[in-house]
Amino acid sequence: MTRAKRFTLYTTILSVIYALVFFKLVSVPLIEEETVGQIWPVLPWWCLVTFGSYSLWSLGWGLFTFRDCQDAYEELMTVCISSVSQSIRIHANDLVLTQEISMAKSDLRARGVTID
Repeated sequence: MTRAKRFTLYTTILSVIYALVFFKLVSVPLIEEETVGQIWPVLPWWCLVTFGSYSLWSLGWGLFTFRDCQDAYEELMTVCISSVSQSIRIHANDLVLTQEISMAKSDLRARGVTID
């Protein structure tokens, strides 16, 4: 069974159980009906907040321990350094082109051509 099928199966089972208890077709054993009536409607929101908290913690922990993966860190640093050097080369080329354009404009003005 693939992960998607297993996830779908478990989600369907939990949704059916939730709906049966929510519409009071099945009672929850060992818990009073009043307590179930207060807690059960907010249970999906509680699960959503819990999942979001876990996701943020997992992401933060991954960022915190990123340097533990030395090979990935070195690869990322070489990519960053190469992109920075490429960016510097592009800006240097832009500077040279700007200088050439201004020289061409001044040359054309010296020859009597009007430039906007």
